[in-house]
Amino acid sequence: MNAIEVFCPGSVANISCGFDILGLCLDSIGDTMRVKKVSKKGITIKSISGYNLSLKTNENAAGVSALALLNQYKNIDYGFEIEIIKKIKPGSGIGSSAASASGSVFAINELLGKPFSKKELVKFALEGEYICSKSYHADNISPLIFGGITLVRDHKELDIVNLPTPNELYVTIIHPQIEIKTSDSRSIIDRNIHISKMIEQSANLGAFISSLYEENYELLKRSIKDVIIEPYRSELIPEFKILKKIALKNNALGFGISGSGPSMFSLCKGIKNANTVIKNMEYQLDKMDINYKSHISKINKEGLKIL
Repeated sequence: MNAIEVFCPGSVANISCGFDILGLCLDSIGDTMRVKKVSKKGITIKSISGYNLSLKTNENAAGVSALALLNQYKNIDYGFEIEIIKKIKPGSGIGSSAASASGSVFAINELLGKPFSKKELVKFALEGEYICSKSYHADNISPLIFGGITLVRDHKELDIVNLPTPNELYVTIIHPQIEIKTSDSRSIIDRNIHISKMIEQSANLGAFISSLYEENYELLKRSIKDVIIEPYRSELIPEFKILKKIALKNNALGFGISGSGPSMFSLCKGIKNANTVIKNMEYQLDKMDINYKSHISKINKEGLKIL
C-alpha cells in the first residue's frame, strides 16, 4: 500500500469530571487526511484546506507527530506527503490539533505495516499536540486511537484504559464561533485546589466510571459535574450558564465545556432527548443572535479509520 485516506474524528476531552484524563471520540465531525509514500525522505505537508495552518512540518501538529514516529523507524529510504482537509476548527475545543496529530501517525503506521502499537502512536501524537497546547495531555488523542471513551491513568507511562460505551448515550455539541486557545484557557485555572473540592471531584469521577460499566444513567447524571475547572473556564464562553440550565431542564444527563472550550457538550440518553436538548439550545442562541455550529453524535467506538 502506497497511499491511504483516513477519517480523523473530533473529540470531547475532560467530560466534566475527568480533567486531562477522560475523553470520548465523536462520529459527527472530523478531518480527512491523505498520506502517500514519496521518494523525498522525511515529512512534507503538501496542502491544508479549510483553515489557514502552517505547512512547515515542524510547526504543524501532523508534521511534528509524523517526524516523532519516523525518528523511531530506522532504515527507511523514502518519505511521506500529507494532505489535510480540515473540518474541525482550530481552537474549537473539540480536538482539532489531536485529529491532525493522531491522524498522521495512524496513517503512516498503516503504510509501514503497523510496526507500532496504539500506545506508541499516542506517544508520537503527543509531540504534535504539545506544539499547539504547550502541554502533554492525551485526553483528546487517546479516544481517537483507541476508540470510544478512554481514561488516561498515567500520562508518563501512558497507561490508557478503554471504558465501556452505553448503547443509548448520545453527545450534543454547541460550538460558538469564537476561538479560545488551549494555552490561554489553561493559564486561568487556579492551581491551588481545596481538599474538599478534590474529594468531590474524585467521587464524581469514580461514580462516572462506575455508571459506564453498569449502564446506570441516573448515576451518570449525578456524576457529570466539574467543581474545579468549569467555574473558571465558563467565564470565557458566551451564555454558558444559560445554555447549561436549558440543557439540564430538557433532560440532558450532564452539560459542560468540551476540552478548553468554547464548544460545549451534553450527554443524553437516546436520540429523542438529544434532539430536544439541542433544539432548545439553538433557539436560545438564535434569539440572542450568537453565531454557532451544532451537531449530535453517537460515541465513535472505532476512532480513526481508513476511508
